[in-house]
Amino acid sequence: MHRTLTALTVIAVILTAGTACAAWPRHTIDDSSRGADGIRLWDVDRDGHADIVTGWEEGGITRVYLNPGPEKAKGKWPAVTVGRTPNVEDAVFCDLDNDGAHDVVTCCEGRTRTVFVHWAPKERDRYLDPSAWTTEAVPASKGRMKWMFAVPVQLDGKHGVDLVAAGKGKGAAVGWFESPANPRNLAAWTWHPIHQVGWVMSLRLGDVRGDGHPDILVSDRYGPSRGVFWLENPRTNPANAGAWRRHDVGGKGREVMFLDHADLDGDDAGDVLVAAKPRDILFCRSLSKNGRRWKEHTIRTPESAGTAKAVAVGDIDSGGRQDLVFTCEHAKPPRSGVMWMSYRNSPMDPKWPAHEVSGPGGVKFDRLELLDLDGDGDLDVLTCEERHNLGVIWYENPAHARP
Repeated sequence: MHRTLTALTVIAVILTAGTACAAWPRHTIDDSSRGADGIRLWDVDRDGHADIVTGWEEGGITRVYLNPGPEKAKGKWPAVTVGRTPNVEDAVFCDLDNDGAHDVVTCCEGRTRTVFVHWAPKERDRYLDPSAWTTEAVPASKGRMKWMFAVPVQLDGKHGVDLVAAGKGKGAAVGWFESPANPRNLAAWTWHPIHQVGWVMSLRLGDVRGDGHPDILVSDRYGPSRGVFWLENPRTNPANAGAWRRHDVGGKGREVMFLDHADLDGDDAGDVLVAAKPRDILFCRSLSKNGRRWKEHTIRTPESAGTAKAVAVGDIDSGGRQDLVFTCEHAKPPRSGVMWMSYRNSPMDPKWPAHEVSGPGGVKFDRLELLDLDGDGDLDVLTCEERHNLGVIWYENPAHARP
């Protein structure tokens, strides 16, 4: 019996070691609250490193994290709670009042149903002081819908930065908040709806048409016209909803989740990659420079992963061509919540070999970013997890691991 137990123990150690080697090292930026729900980036302190803002949905707060640089990135990051945000679903950096300090805009769903602005202190040395931040609601947003996402952009060519935003449920629409002459006067911000939606997962700005003006790329999860589409910037009179033309991209009738807009096949045209339930990545290949023609290809994710949630494009193995990283929901052990895939012959192949990133730790992951956090020359994976409360985390790419 003793010999049998010893042998089983040895086997277990070998299997455990094998699993540990397969998964990338995980580093925790913050796990101090509950329900980390999304990550957005900007270099707010102008030190050359991307900083993070995250809303904690169950915790009801929003926090900013200042990137300490490659040498300290594996530890907890300096952080500040910028405000109380019940039911927060999204948070984004934006210098709304053009005073040089990066404020934060949060979108809240649930019963809150409000967009908030968290005004940052002008003094750089007080950025991490929570008492120096002030929070105000945007009156035009209150009760209008369950807010899901916002993106800062200049649309009308006047005053300050405007906000494109969208939500889900009753009354949901893609639209934009027009900045007044004094952006600090939130009561003067005006809401302009553009297009009805069911449940927006992604809003991305990009020049899809190729005319030098930002268009709006959308993934709509539910509703009669769900799928991925883009709204063509009318260039003049953006307050006229009828001037924004919808162009379908792919995923029609599918439960599409988070998307990425990147050139996957190297033909200098912006393709769209979107995660689609239950376990597909849709590669919507651009066939024209004006965003009017698309060809949809389906890439199947492995059964060993959870259900598809988000996807990002990047050269993970430094092999000179684009790979895919995806995150998952319902990744109960032994399923994986984060993996990456590479193609053998063509990005149009339906089956891509899959490789481990997270291992079985974590259940519900969210959108992700690919960037070199440890300064070793390869792309790491930054994301968050809200069911096991792993929090805001990143996975260290072992391709060029330091000795």
